[in-house]
Order: sequence, then structure tokens, then C-alpha cells
Amino acid sequence: MAEDRQDLELVNSAKGQEQHTEQDGDIGCCGYILMAFSYILVALFFPLSLCLTIKVVQEYERAVIFRLGRVLPGGAKGPGLFFILPCIDDFKKTDMRTLTYDVPPQEILTKDSVTVAVDAVIYIRIFDATMATVNVSDAYQSTRLLAATTLRNVLGTRLMAELLTDRESIASNMKVQLDEATDPWGVKVERVEIKDVRLPIQLQRAMAAEAEASREARAKIVAAEGEQKASRALKEAADVMMESPAAIQLRYLQTLNSIAAERNSTIIFPLPIDLLSSVGFPKRDVTQF
Repeated sequence: MAEDRQDLELVNSAKGQEQHTEQDGDIGCCGYILMAFSYILVALFFPLSLCLTIKVVQEYERAVIFRLGRVLPGGAKGPGLFFILPCIDDFKKTDMRTLTYDVPPQEILTKDSVTVAVDAVIYIRIFDATMATVNVSDAYQSTRLLAATTLRNVLGTRLMAELLTDRESIASNMKVQLDEATDPWGVKVERVEIKDVRLPIQLQRAMAAEAEASREARAKIVAAEGEQKASRALKEAADVMMESPAAIQLRYLQTLNSIAAERNSTIIFPLPIDLLSSVGFPKRDVTQF
């Protein structure tokens, strides 16, 4: 709906421009006399005069005809054949295709005082050849310069984090501003894209160090949580073994089985202290020296 409304406004503005041209299109008495002489010349030198009077424009072009310096009523001509009068008519062709333009990298100071280099690309086309010819000397060049200025103005009000994460909103804001400014020129801004945001080398290193420190902090937290869960599991296992002394012996045998499976030449066999005391060795109090 928004695009249809914009197209309707563009058509209405074009119609208003044509009506204004028709009101100011009177060439006066001398102009009509010169037109009569031009028709006489065409008739006298017919058919050779057709080489000067018949012109052709391509499907993607429109021709704005000037008669004695005034825009001919009826708007731009084309595509195809059109007729001009020798000596009093002149015309200018306008390309109606979409043009792609790379905005040069702009050194911009963001809202949080960070200097970045940003470049963009814009897609523009002329929707009214008469307005693009009469109202501005070079519609494409004017739009290019305006795009570079708008890029600096829009990005100067944003934070550096927004430049990196909110490119779509910035591009949409630029498109609206450019479209409003170029409407009197007969230029339609179809699309704006932010290509690249280049940060200073020192800022890149600082951001990389910050990200690395954040990753290390998260890794330590995960490791600590794992140690906590493991200690709880070991405590529960120890409580179960304390309730059943046979479970400790089964654990010893399982450990020996695991060691023997690896074909080791040395096997360490742990002996419980209770077993030694039952054989005849007295239990020593380790608290006495």
C-alpha cells in the first residue's frame, strides 16, 4: 500500500508539471511564424528533410522536446519514432533504466565518538524525464552527491553498535530521506544498502580482546558448574559405598579388570586397612607421633 501511494504521488506531481508546462508553453506570434517557415522547409526538401525531422528513441529512453527554448506540451516522447521541426526544435534523451551507484567510503564520527568508514550502494531511476531535464542540470550526479551527504547525516546520529546490528533500519531511513529530496528532480530511489562498516584497527583489537575475555569467562563458568555436578555425584557414590562394604570390593575388582585390559606390566593392588588389621597388623593412629 505504501509503494502504491508513493507511485500515485509521483504520477500526480508529473501531471502537475505537465499542466504547468502547457500553461507556459505559448511561443508567441514570432514563434508561430518560425513554425510556418519550418513546415515550408520540410515540404520543399521532402523527402530529404525526413532525415532531420524523424528521430528514434529506444524502449528504455524518453525524449524531451524543446521548441524555441520551451518544453513542448504533452510530456516526453517515446519510445519509437517522433517528429521535430528543423531549426526551431531541440531534444534531449533521458535514460529511464535503474542505475546503480556506489557511495564512496565516508569517514563518519558516530554518536558515541567512534570514527568509522562506511560505504553504501543506491539504486535510482528517473520516473519523469521532463522534471529530470528541466528542474536539475544533472539528476544522477546530484543524487549521488546527495546520497553521500545523507549517509553522513544519518550515521552521525547513530551509535557504533547500531551501525553493526541495525543496518536495515538505517538503509530504510536513508531511502525515505533521499526519495523525498529527489522527488522534484523526477528521480525515484528504489533501494539503499549499507555495504561495509570498517572500524579502526585498534578498535578491532579491543573488541576482539573483549570477546575473547567474555568467551573465557563463560568457559570457566561452565567448567565450574561441571566440577560442582561431578563432586555431587561423587558424594552420592561415596554415601552408597559406605552403606555397603561389598560395593567397595566390587569397585576394586572392576578397577583391576580395567588395568589388566590395557596389558600393563605393573599392577597396583590397593589393600583395605581393615583387611590388614584382621590379619594381625595393629592399626596405627596417624595422629600420634
